[in-house]
Amino acid sequence: MAEQSGAPGAVSLGRPSLGEAELAAVGEVFRSGWVAGAGPACHAFEEEFAAACGVGHAVAVANCTAALHLALLAHGVGPGDEVIVADYTFPATGHAVLFTGATPVFADVRADTATVDPDAVAAMVGPRTVGVIAVDAAGLPADYADLGELTARCGLFLVEDAACAAGATYRGRPAGSLAPVAAFSFHGRKGITCGEGGALVTDDAAVAAKARKLAAFGLESAWAREGRTDLPIPVFDEPGYNYKLSDLGAAIMRVQLARLPELLGRRRAVADRYAALLADVDGLVPPGEPGDRTGTWQSYAVTLAPGVDRGRVAAMLREQDIGCNFGTYASHLQPVYGVREACPVSADLFRRQLAIPMHAELSDADVERVAAALRKAVENSR
Repeated sequence: MAEQSGAPGAVSLGRPSLGEAELAAVGEVFRSGWVAGAGPACHAFEEEFAAACGVGHAVAVANCTAALHLALLAHGVGPGDEVIVADYTFPATGHAVLFTGATPVFADVRADTATVDPDAVAAMVGPRTVGVIAVDAAGLPADYADLGELTARCGLFLVEDAACAAGATYRGRPAGSLAPVAAFSFHGRKGITCGEGGALVTDDAAVAAKARKLAAFGLESAWAREGRTDLPIPVFDEPGYNYKLSDLGAAIMRVQLARLPELLGRRRAVADRYAALLADVDGLVPPGEPGDRTGTWQSYAVTLAPGVDRGRVAAMLREQDIGCNFGTYASHLQPVYGVREACPVSADLFRRQLAIPMHAELSDADVERVAAALRKAVENSR
């Protein structure tokens, strides 16, 4: 399976775009002597990333799940509460709710964008509901105008799960500024990456301060105490977590953030070429973008017609060393949540979507090869 394979002739499903500039940045951190988390490289990255998102504060953390967990804790979520979560997403979104002792309640999604349906969210609001987590599906922002109006009217918080969305926009505004708090991922499959990592971003100084404290065991960071001539003795007044991003990761992210327009441009060119090559394939629907938003093309998932055998299509692609996978999860179907409610649109996408190679390292020849192989596989899998 060529998902991140470097095997000769393989076309991987995803591949990071890392090079000499990132290596040089790591070398600088080595020479500085500060390789732990929440140090000078992290501080610099946080300022740069907050500016890129159009917000006042960023807290660099170990992964997006940590950022989501911190966002919920900063809002005081706990046992007895319910948080409405977009259903069509990697289960880390729902897991973050479970970590607080609260209950995730899953809302169905739009068939065209795979983002949460505001009407479905409205139908799920109950007496125990405290907030909503919308997901930017595969880097495509959700309907934040409607979601913002709904949550404000109902007195709920709104969190943007922007795991895949660095560089996306909605009505001219950047991902990260679309809800009062947002969480990003810098995993190896994302558009910009340091292998593992994430960030919480917000304009709310109190939320940022709470998240920063809880991400460092409940203490002021060691870097903040650096250079003092007295002997400060930190005091633990509440339990926290070790959610910090290392300065090694932050140094890589500073380079990746500077390269974001280049990397997104290449992904968009790949998406445009796929759309042209697959437009007339009977048996699949390519993904698209509504006119009021731009995605990051974190992944490229086609929706197969009901009569097409997805497993056979996948097998035929993988036999040719072309990576592929299902789109993402219909979270309500996962037994960890014990959910009885139905999300039929999400469940249908879970059954029929197929992700094909999408990353900035794809050559034009790779794209042509994948499209031709997919066309043939669909034709032979009815």
